[in-house]
Amino acid sequence: MSSAAAEPQNAAPPGAPAGAEAPGIADVRTRPIVLWGTALVVLLVAGWALIAPEAAATQLGAVVGWMGEWFGWFYILLATATLVFVIYMALRYRRVRLGADADRPEYSTFTWACMLFAAGIGTDLMFFAVAEPAAQYLAPPSGDGSTIAAAREATVWTLFHYGITGWGMYTLMGMALGYFAHRRGLPLAVRSALHPIFGRRVQGAIGHSVDIATVLGTIFGVATSLGIGVVMLNVGLDILFGIPQGIPAQVGLVVVAVVTATVSAVSGVDKGIRILSQLNVLLALFLAGWVLVFGDTAFLLRAAVMNIGDFVAMFPGMTLDTLAYDYPADWMNAWTLFFWAWWIAWASFVGMFLARISRGRTIGQFVFGTLTIPFVYIAMWVTMFGNTAVKRIMDGDAAFGEAAMNTPETGFYALLQQFPGAAFIIGLSTFVGLLFYVTSADSGALVMANLSSELPDAETDAKPWVRIFWAAATGILTIAMLIVGGIPALQSATIIMALPFAVVMVLVMAGLHRALYEERRRDEAMRSSMRSLLLSHEAPSAAPGAWRARLAQQFGTVSRRTTDERMDQVVIPALDEVAAELCERGVTAEVVHGGEAAGSVARSAGLVVRASEEGYDDFRYTTRVRRIKAPSYGARMLEADDTSCQLEVVLPGGGSYDVLTYSQERIAHDVLDHYALWHASNTAGASDAVG
Repeated sequence: MSSAAAEPQNAAPPGAPAGAEAPGIADVRTRPIVLWGTALVVLLVAGWALIAPEAAATQLGAVVGWMGEWFGWFYILLATATLVFVIYMALRYRRVRLGADADRPEYSTFTWACMLFAAGIGTDLMFFAVAEPAAQYLAPPSGDGSTIAAAREATVWTLFHYGITGWGMYTLMGMALGYFAHRRGLPLAVRSALHPIFGRRVQGAIGHSVDIATVLGTIFGVATSLGIGVVMLNVGLDILFGIPQGIPAQVGLVVVAVVTATVSAVSGVDKGIRILSQLNVLLALFLAGWVLVFGDTAFLLRAAVMNIGDFVAMFPGMTLDTLAYDYPADWMNAWTLFFWAWWIAWASFVGMFLARISRGRTIGQFVFGTLTIPFVYIAMWVTMFGNTAVKRIMDGDAAFGEAAMNTPETGFYALLQQFPGAAFIIGLSTFVGLLFYVTSADSGALVMANLSSELPDAETDAKPWVRIFWAAATGILTIAMLIVGGIPALQSATIIMALPFAVVMVLVMAGLHRALYEERRRDEAMRSSMRSLLLSHEAPSAAPGAWRARLAQQFGTVSRRTTDERMDQVVIPALDEVAAELCERGVTAEVVHGGEAAGSVARSAGLVVRASEEGYDDFRYTTRVRRIKAPSYGARMLEADDTSCQLEVVLPGGGSYDVLTYSQERIAHDVLDHYALWHASNTAGASDAVG
């Protein structure tokens, strides 16, 4: 699917030598069960494919046939349900931020949109933008091929398979990972999204199983993209330099990807790779413009409008269409089921990228942007290349149609050969495809390394050796699948390995819905509590002169020294007093301290009350000193690195607010307010369970 090559990396400190580890990386640990458990499965599959390729190809085909028969409906239903779910969440919780309430987007809307744009591009889109419209025109799932109706539907099927349904899956994972990591302070891992359902048990066997399913889906999804990339790029290199098409050249391309990922991991060249990937976006747009200008421009403009209209009209009927009558099993396995499985396999990969670039955005902004911005690019690309391919077949070039359908890796280059400057445009396309290919391998290795590690925060990445390990493992798996049967074998393996993570996605939806529902209920309870407090007695006052500190916060910056002093002189003594009083009353309570950490959190201190019954989470009232960008009200121009500090409380269910001006007495009352809500929630949960 998409390359996600703009993945923000964990940068070394300024002035550090290349390859220096970023702050906090020393705290990163691998999850041995996830790392070696997944590696064992990959090794067994790759070994089986290399030792007995014919038997592996036969068995993979048989399993896919069985899964299509019994689980095809599930993939189709899940894809549609996910899209409906994310739209519903965007409407119901549109103002909830993927971060603290005071957070604002790190990137401007234009920059963020460009990064989403880049995430929608990959070598596989170049591949299928020609191959699928040609195949759907000549051999549609229903009705006769080579007709006007088939021509209109051909490009719409490609938009359907590459459109908002798939991006709905990416949006789900990005929203869930961003919410739990940035707003709830949990690790940037899929298991965090299951915390509202399983509680602390996500740190055990359940969490390990989820991570293994996630990494397995990711590695087979990435291997499929790499396999498609090497087969297609081999054709381009053959045209340009006479490099024969076959396994030796394709193995060489896989080695290039692994070496690139290794160099990136150990030498600190991630920034250069990101710059190249951003350049790639411009080059890809140039390619589409070339086809528009030197092709049948008037036809393509008409077709673009028609395609969008047909897509809007046909989408409701297509989205849940299992073609139950006259079921085309081979077509379904090769197209819709494969694509939905592929999107599922890539969901955690791209979702992690989306989460990391979207901190501070509201759920409404996030969902609207991720569902529309990449689709605009995809629609443009498919319209330019897909309609050009179909028109060429309709104009009588049957040989091109047969080649695009039966050897799809040749279709893209065969199409370009009809344009002026064919040698130049083919060379540029190969360069663009190669960059998308290597950045996909590099980003994929990074994401799998992160998924198999315990990370202290969302800004820290896994250790380089884990990233190198996954780059090599992906390379070996890709080679094995190419030997078994090339792209069909990769498609079959993806359909199979995506099924466990498809189940995880259902749990992610349930966990995210519960978390957001509980946050809304908690906020309503807090407002009710505050109204009662104001009506019953005067609220605990802030410290004398606190209004001056509040004014300084709004129109200037707060120093780290100031927030540290308030933490040491006001917050921690209040927490100590409350903990001591609770212990005297037979409640297990303690104050925990956190030192310097990576990312924006400088230090933390919090009160922890241990739950008295199994199955309930502990109560946590956490305060932290956090670095933020300094506010500007036009009084002066702030430098890019000007920062301020906040002393904030992180609510047990998510969200935060500043307590810099609170007195010790008010901090104690604040703790007890949240403790009362937590206790009432647990009591209500116990009553529900009994009922």
